[in-house]
Amino acid sequence: MANLILSLGLALAIGLLVGLERGWRDRETDEGGRTAGIRTYGISGLLGGVVAALAISLDSSAVLIAGLLAFTAVFAWYKTREALRDETFSVTGIIAGLAVFMLGALAVAGDQRAAAAGGAALAALLASRDALHGLLRRLSWVELRSAMVLAVMTAIILPMLPARAIDPWGGFNPYQVWLFTVLTAAISFLGYIAVRLFGTTRGVLVGGMAGAVVSSTAVTVALARTAAGGANPWPLAGAATLAAGVSVLRVTGIVIIVAPAVLGVAGLAILAAVTVFAACGVFFLMRGRLEGDASQVLRNPFDLPALMVFALFFAIVSTISAVLAMGSTSGMVATSAISGIFEVDVAVLSALRLLGDAAHLEAVGHAVLLALTTNALGRLVVAAATGPVRFWLPIVVATLLAGGVGYAAFLTLPHFDWPGSPGVLGS
Repeated sequence: MANLILSLGLALAIGLLVGLERGWRDRETDEGGRTAGIRTYGISGLLGGVVAALAISLDSSAVLIAGLLAFTAVFAWYKTREALRDETFSVTGIIAGLAVFMLGALAVAGDQRAAAAGGAALAALLASRDALHGLLRRLSWVELRSAMVLAVMTAIILPMLPARAIDPWGGFNPYQVWLFTVLTAAISFLGYIAVRLFGTTRGVLVGGMAGAVVSSTAVTVALARTAAGGANPWPLAGAATLAAGVSVLRVTGIVIIVAPAVLGVAGLAILAAVTVFAACGVFFLMRGRLEGDASQVLRNPFDLPALMVFALFFAIVSTISAVLAMGSTSGMVATSAISGIFEVDVAVLSALRLLGDAAHLEAVGHAVLLALTTNALGRLVVAAATGPVRFWLPIVVATLLAGGVGYAAFLTLPHFDWPGSPGVLGS
């Protein structure tokens, strides 16, 4: 009996939570001018719980089915009259009422935690109407298509791939290659959407740091071209330096997701380098004033040809790393250093996937740091080739300082064991 009372209380709470959002949205409506508010939705949830309790007591699912049909008929009839009066075609209120009834039934006859989570999610979804509609207005077909591509890559293609190495060296695992391709593209896509939503024309600083989530090298090129056009190079160099720090943090996020144990080796060195990048970037920004806006034209990270090139490059580097790692871990480190010049994400992921299999923790940490280092050197080459000396010289100074401090931290500060497992690759 006590458990039934608690379950009915949960059913009532779910209805009240949804009714709170529905009632607040229609709070300006005159009394009696709406079909359902906080009380009606609360009663709907409680009614679903009571009907489910009767169905259990009578050992008949027909009771629950009949109750749902009766509730649907009554609720939909009143909602239809309201829609005709208001000349609206929205069916959200009806669906929300049915969901509250069913969640109330689930709270009594099923999993209470699932019912509570469903009620909270339903209320949050209803409350997010304006934000979701604004999102749809801002997103273009390119972004929407990219989200669909991500869903296909994750839900359809990934489960079909063999989750084992198919080459004699154990380097080319189609499932892992595609998983990491999806992971990298998804992280970049989040940054891409953030830039599209908040805009990249709000200044060099915001555009540069947001663009670094997609590609710090692309940001450096764009800023270098702006500096070559006669703009003040100091704030542009500051934005490029901060973008370099954001790029390192992006790679660190990949390490945290894939193999967090590597942070026990490389984490303090990375933290030291990012701190120097941030300090130098702020210092450079203070040396000059930003004039006007600067927009970053960012490539869609789900551009299919580029995505296929990434996967192919990752597969090749992974296979070469596995071959070289059979003889010694120094070969794997060298491969990461070379590939890091062109694509740091590929280099880091190729090293991480060997953790616990063909390479030990220290070697993988060295490979990650070396890939970050060579990628930074590659950015310097790009900056020097496309921008004036007053632009790339501060970046060189910041990069050398960050590399020196990071290397000193790597040599002097202790390495530690990361709590928990060594990551999904080492398990």
